[in-house]
Amino acid sequence: MPDRIRNRAQERADEIDISPTTLLAEIEALKAERDAARSQSDEYLIALQRERAEFLNFKRRTSEDRQRDLGLAAEDLIRKVVALADDFDLAIEQRPESIAAEPWFEGISAIDRKLRLLLDSEGVSPIEALPGTPFDPREHEGIANVPGSGRAEGEVVEQVRRGYRLRDRVLRPALVAVATGPSDPSDATGALGATGPTTTDHRPN
Repeated sequence: MPDRIRNRAQERADEIDISPTTLLAEIEALKAERDAARSQSDEYLIALQRERAEFLNFKRRTSEDRQRDLGLAAEDLIRKVVALADDFDLAIEQRPESIAAEPWFEGISAIDRKLRLLLDSEGVSPIEALPGTPFDPREHEGIANVPGSGRAEGEVVEQVRRGYRLRDRVLRPALVAVATGPSDPSDATGALGATGPTTTDHRPN
């Protein structure tokens, strides 16, 4: 019995080719399979990294587009609130003195103050355009030249409509009348009198 088992083991051993040439060929074949598998793995990894980068870019663009759309919607709403603030400005500036102390008018003034606080909380601030302020084309829009106003040329004579900034940029320029050098008083074309504009338009652009 042991001889039979030994004979079978010997037969199997004899069937295995352990010659150096054969072993080297098998080793080379295994190396080639390993290199092919490694190359395919690298390709999969590169493809995965590319897909991940494209997904992250898509996610970033989508977020930026959403933020931009929200910003545009918020800016549009702020413009409407600013236009409403113009109406309150006009109502308060042109109020008769006889109703200035009336409780209902104080209520209007309180609403105006709340509007100002709301605009301030959203980063909206008024543009400086008081008489004597140097004209700045980045923040002011000149709608009339005023000769003989007593102001230096290029200074604001009167603010016709308030302007606003939204954080660090101009939301709406201030409409102003600007002082110019002396001219013929009879020539009133394109000019406002020193006492103020002929018409005051508080409507938004």
